[in-house]
Amino acid sequence: MKLNLQNTALTLTVGNADRFPDGRRPQIVFSGRSNVGKSSLINTLLLRKALARVSSSPGKTVTLNFYDVDGKLYFVDIPGYGYAGVSPQEKSRWSELTDAFLHSSCDRRLILQLIDLKVGPTADDRMMLDWLAAMEQPYAVAATKADKLNKTDFAAALAALREALPSGVPLVPFSAKTGMGREELWKILYSFLDGGKASL
Repeated sequence: MKLNLQNTALTLTVGNADRFPDGRRPQIVFSGRSNVGKSSLINTLLLRKALARVSSSPGKTVTLNFYDVDGKLYFVDIPGYGYAGVSPQEKSRWSELTDAFLHSSCDRRLILQLIDLKVGPTADDRMMLDWLAAMEQPYAVAATKADKLNKTDFAAALAALREALPSGVPLVPFSAKTGMGREELWKILYSFLDGGKASL
């Protein structure tokens, strides 16, 4: 699969399960708590500055955003979880919409689970990791905001996160500020898109 990353756009914002797009196009799904850096990671992967916009009301936008990547696949940004200011009703909406999507019939190749490297896996992150393992859903982990730690803390945090993950789950430290991890993440994405034949 060869991709023209200049040909990308946000094509669909979905707040109801009955509006999910046709499930035949391959999907890469981005999951993580609010403020973990999903928008920044998507922008970095696609070499864009503001394609994915950071919400001014974190945790309060309960929609799935579908980014068309060169007409060949979707990047799917699911709502961030774990924001303390969200009401029980909004948490219920997040759970229902996300659960419906993650159980829908589609060509879901990989879930990229984002975890703040400095914070480490939260209780909500661990619940998501347990769900991914139970569903036998292929996933990888991007350890975001890696530039915020010094070398000693970086190594310790990365080792602790690796220890918390099952053996064999890809783990990539990532920084939107420095670009650390971008190429490694694309190699992982391509390995699930077309058997590792990366071409940009």
